Formats: sequence, C-alpha cells, structure tokens
Amino acid sequence: MKIILVTGGSGLVGRAIQSVIEHDRREDEKWIFVGSKDADLCDKESTRKLFDQHRPTHVIHLAAMRNNVHMNDNVLHTAHEHNVVKVVSCLSTCIFPDKTTYPIDETMVHNGPPHPSNYGYSYAKRLIDVANRGYHDQHGRLYTSVIPCNVFGPHDNFHPSASHVIPGLMRRLYDLCKDGNTETKAFSVLGSGKPLRQFIYSIDLAKLIVWVLRDYNSVEPIILSVDEAQEKTIAQVAETLVKAFNFKGKVVYDTSAADGQYKKTASNAKLRRYLPDFQFTPFEQAIKETVDWYIKNYDRARN
Repeated sequence: MKIILVTGGSGLVGRAIQSVIEHDRREDEKWIFVGSKDADLCDKESTRKLFDQHRPTHVIHLAAMRNNVHMNDNVLHTAHEHNVVKVVSCLSTCIFPDKTTYPIDETMVHNGPPHPSNYGYSYAKRLIDVANRGYHDQHGRLYTSVIPCNVFGPHDNFHPSASHVIPGLMRRLYDLCKDGNTETKAFSVLGSGKPLRQFIYSIDLAKLIVWVLRDYNSVEPIILSVDEAQEKTIAQVAETLVKAFNFKGKVVYDTSAADGQYKKTASNAKLRRYLPDFQFTPFEQAIKETVDWYIKNYDRARN
C-alpha cells in the first residue's frame, strides 16, 4: 500500500490533486492532504511528528513560504529518516536564470542567477534539486521535482497583494461586475498587455503531478507546462476574462506601469516524450470554469 502525504494540500494545486484523485482512485493508494494547521514544516520536531503520525511511503511536497530553505530541508531529511520511497517537490519557472536563451529547459536551472526580484525564493527552490541529487547519489533515494509554468484555477489566492496575474485580474473584474451596470466602467490592466506567458490549469497540473508520482522515475527535474504554441499575451488573458465575466465596459492598458520580463517561454519537449498525447484543457474553457467557481465561492475564496 502506498501512503501518499501531500504537503500544502489545502492550496491551489493540493485542492486540484484532491479533485483528480476523486476520479482516479487506486486500491493500493491512500492519500493524506495536510496544510499549515496540521504541522509547522519549518520546525523539525513538528515535521517529524507529522511523518510519525502518517508513516508515508511517498510525499508530494507543495508547501511553500518565505522560510523555504528550512522547510524543504526538514521535509526531505525527515522523508529520508522515515525511509520514504519517493518525494515529488514542486518548484517554479522563476528559478531559471534571469539572463538566458529561450525556450528554457530542464538543463538550464543552474546556469546563472535568477531575477533579482525573487532570488531568495528561487535559490531555495533550486536547492531542492541539489538536495534531490545528493539523496540519490548518497542514499539511492528517488527524490525528484516538477517545474510548472504559471498555474491558475479554483482555490487560488485572489488577495490583491498576494495573487498572480490571473487571480489578480479576476479579483478586480469581480469587483467591477458585482453590482452590474458594467457598460460605463473601465477595466485597467497594468502594462502594455504585450508580454507572453504560459498558463497551466491547476486540474491539468494535478493530473501530471499524479503521473510523476506513479510513473516518472528519475531524479532529474521535469517541466510541466503547456506547449509553446499555447503561450498567451497578457492582453489575450484580459480579453478572455472579460468575456467569461460578461464585462461590457472598456479595457484600458496602463502603459505607465512596467511590463516586467517580456517572456519566460519554457519547453515541455521532455514531458511530450513521455506523454505525447496529453490533452491540456483549452485556455478559454479553463478560464470560464475558474471564473464560474470564483463567482459561486467568492465568500469562502482567499480574498
């Protein structure tokens, strides 16, 4: 029996994995989803008690916060002490070098410093890859990592100060639409709308992480991203959201705000070698499902 412990189990990706597992249960798997209320993963003793309680054979490590180095070291070391067979940790495309060539691939993680805006988070996540290789070389452990592109979906963080581009735009559109009469209103989008990004629906990412847990047996990281051809401009994202919310006003691009990096294109060629036929949810459908969920669950969403 596999006992699979999912840290960060109450967040965006954790909730998506719960949803996927409901439709893809296996008799030889027991899934346990834990959040910050269940253990302080920055505390070694608290982490040990969590592992003592559940005795996992496999771990999906999604939890992330400012103390990432501490947390990741505790999770991986405690997993090793408890003879955990496999750990899948979730990284981020922000770990890649700031100055690089595109598309980015898995071999380029350590090829230079990350963007200065999030170097602490990025280096902490990179160190998971370093630790995975160490546990493999020294102890034969199969500890690996996935690198998703921008994730969105139900149960995201929609708070204005914490959210990423899609939930941030969704929160502002919701506020504009909640009392109706949108024809006279303007939806302001920061920047020119021209930068390109790859977005993956949380349900698709969850399916791929479950596949990694079950079938991907390498310590080498793997990028989990939509195809390069599915890249969207921020303007396309805004227009898709406007349609999903049925917003009738004007869309205004605030070009006084900085655009940030023009693109961060990641290659999913490695993923496609394993799963050439994997179907990603069409962007418009995924946005509509997310918007419908948000409107229905606004009162209990992270706002």
